[in-house]
Amino acid sequence: MKDMTKGSPAKLIFFFTIPFICGLIFQQLYNLGDGKIVSMYLSKQAFAAVGATAVISNTLISLMNGFTQGFGILISNSFGAKDFPRLRRNVAGSILLTAGLIILLTAGSLIFIKPILELMDTPDDVMDFALRYVRIIIAGLVFSTLYNLAANILRALGDSRTPLYFLILSVVINLGLDLLFVGSFGMGIAGAAYATILSQMICSICCCVFILIKYKYILPHREDWAGMKQELPTLFATGLSMGFMICIVNIGSIILQSGINGLGSDIMAAQTAGRKIFDLTCILIYSFGVSMTTFAGQNTGAGQIERVRQGVRSAVIIVTIISSVLLVLTYLFARPLITWLASTNEATIVDNGVLYCTIGVSFYFVLGPLFIFRCTLQGLGHKIAPLYSSILELLVKILSVMFLVPWLKYLGVALTEPISWVGMTILLAILYFYYIPKDIRKFQKNEPN
Repeated sequence: MKDMTKGSPAKLIFFFTIPFICGLIFQQLYNLGDGKIVSMYLSKQAFAAVGATAVISNTLISLMNGFTQGFGILISNSFGAKDFPRLRRNVAGSILLTAGLIILLTAGSLIFIKPILELMDTPDDVMDFALRYVRIIIAGLVFSTLYNLAANILRALGDSRTPLYFLILSVVINLGLDLLFVGSFGMGIAGAAYATILSQMICSICCCVFILIKYKYILPHREDWAGMKQELPTLFATGLSMGFMICIVNIGSIILQSGINGLGSDIMAAQTAGRKIFDLTCILIYSFGVSMTTFAGQNTGAGQIERVRQGVRSAVIIVTIISSVLLVLTYLFARPLITWLASTNEATIVDNGVLYCTIGVSFYFVLGPLFIFRCTLQGLGHKIAPLYSSILELLVKILSVMFLVPWLKYLGVALTEPISWVGMTILLAILYFYYIPKDIRKFQKNEPN
């Protein structure tokens, strides 16, 4: 448990983020493991199917993770204010809302998944693989959501290490089951999906049991369950803001994926490989943004908004340094990594995968501050402002599929997100510098945020 209202902001943010980075890296390694084993034992169509459905499964997982991150903001706010009755009411409300949302989301997704894949122009030689894989992943969505809820509660309390330990366990189990189910038992692409949900189930159960044992003081009492009604509107609004923002971004990714699917299975395989490398490197800057949500949430609860401004300055410097290192590493190692991951030397796949990675990482100097400003605004309690940037990203992706991809083919795909990042960062910087002085003045007058 870490109180982030005291001490050096730069030091607190850095050391709080390191376990979170390790956790996300392990999570991506387990995605890489799925992809590598599928490409090694099955076909490029199966490998393309994992990538084509990833935008759908990631949208669903990110939507629920967004909700639970939103709940975590209010929990961190309560913790920063040392208001433990409100903290327990927020935990109770988070559990109730998460249960209801996961039931609706899982049922709706299973019903509409095939029409969605058809709308995405998924090629016939990929469709069967995609359906078999993604239906199993959707059915196990409850386990990834349960883990994210528990992990975001722990991070809200300043504990970023425990979720890492259980995630490492999950990664090891997933890779072992991948080799067993796909390699030894010959279960095909369904085996990779079953390995994923079984490992997530074990991880989520372990994380929840840890909270029950270690953090009993946050567990809701009978009166907290009864009193949580007063917290539900704010919890839902904050969770919806985070979830909707992430959902808009991922809907844009689904639309962009439909443009990629129209370029054929080789380009889909290139995108799958390139995106996995991109996701792995992006963790190092994205994590500092997420940490700013907890940092800003706790300090807002404590009424220390000036510390939030100090934290933003420190975080922007850190992500800029990291972006410089990542740029060099990507230019050196992207090609051998993509060749290894896709299990092929085909020029169409490797060259386009490298193109996607190098263009994306070149714009990390813009993407890093984007994450910092957006997550800080959320932690400060500004629910609507970050949505504007997500809407802008969605519009750019729609226009890209309509005009840029038909004109420039895969180069248009690779340029789409960097173009949106530039516009989003400018917008978020304007919103941040508009709101932060007002927030400081409010707390100086002892007014509610």
